Amino acid sequence: MSVALTTAPIPNSTRQRPLRVMVVDDSVVIRGLISRWIEAEPDMVVVASLRTGLEAVNQLERADPDIALLDIEMPELDGISALPRLLAKKRDLIVIMASTLTRRNAEVSFKALSLGASDYIPKPESTRASGAAEIFHHDLIQKIRSLGGKVRRTAPAPAPAPARHATVVPLLAPGVERAREAQLRLQPVPAEPPQPVRHAFSTQAPRALLIGSSTGGPQALMTLVADLGPVIDRFPVLITQHMPPTFTTILAEHLARSSRRPAREAIDGEVVKPGRIYLAPGGRHMRVVRHGAEVAIALDDGPPVNFCKPAVDPLFTSAIDVWQSGVLALVLTGMGSDGMRGGKAIVAAGGSVIAQDEATSVVWGMPGAAANAGICAAVLPLNQIAPKLVRVFSGDRS
Repeated sequence: MSVALTTAPIPNSTRQRPLRVMVVDDSVVIRGLISRWIEAEPDMVVVASLRTGLEAVNQLERADPDIALLDIEMPELDGISALPRLLAKKRDLIVIMASTLTRRNAEVSFKALSLGASDYIPKPESTRASGAAEIFHHDLIQKIRSLGGKVRRTAPAPAPAPARHATVVPLLAPGVERAREAQLRLQPVPAEPPQPVRHAFSTQAPRALLIGSSTGGPQALMTLVADLGPVIDRFPVLITQHMPPTFTTILAEHLARSSRRPAREAIDGEVVKPGRIYLAPGGRHMRVVRHGAEVAIALDDGPPVNFCKPAVDPLFTSAIDVWQSGVLALVLTGMGSDGMRGGKAIVAAGGSVIAQDEATSVVWGMPGAAANAGICAAVLPLNQIAPKLVRVFSGDRS
């Protein structure tokens, strides 16, 4: 006697479907340039190239994008007005706001983040300047790919394909069947992926808090500093957020309001004091140096580090010479791995590193790199980071 068992077909390819991108910009030159860049990537496709926010709202269902690149200044319906209407139609749409580097556009971009945009990208004043165009190209593709990673992870698994054929298997006698079941029960269960190694907190009291962040960072930082008053009042807080000029000026103002403490872009040569938040200005790396008994800010116009300027690693590594083992570094949401090498150096010098967890990160690139390197004393959701920092700076070393 026999029974027919169906077998699933072997998939022809394990490639994921490309990310579907909608480009919305009133400049035909910009739309064409961005569309060519996206179409050149094997994991992306342009599903719509549109001139106004109104066209984007009207064609959203037909195009069904995963990601919308949305200009701020457009006729008929601008980006900030189109944003809530797009998200009302598709709640999980990832929106990247695009704007030139003006104070007004920076303020609008921050408003867009509060309304549900996932990120922003500054457009160069002219695409004729090769350096500016290359940076814009690199940053745009990286943002689309990094933010699109969550789309792929949360997409439902495809339904099993119909069987190609049936295989005839002999029906086993009861005794043989029981032996086979026993053998199957003895098969090893696949192990869960190993968890990142945790490094113990430093036994030395921290003397400064250093923070690095990128994509999703502005929202995370404003949430964090609102509950960080007891730390800010007693210790200096230095932040590097991947962000261009003008945008960092606006971010510092937002941080001051959220923390109810002084916060501003750092000034070259100024003395670092407790009770203040120092933000690396866009376009310049921020380091700290010792001048006798005092610690001062040192800004430089060197080349990008990890494709970023400002970058986190220069701040992290410079702090070791100043505070030795008294450095506590925090790596928040962001794409790439900036902060991981500096974090390694901090831990090697006796300091500590904390990272934001994957579930609460917009992109788990930077904190994920630090966590997977085994240098973190804790990997925490965003709402648990401020309470933990308050405890650590108050003497808790667990």
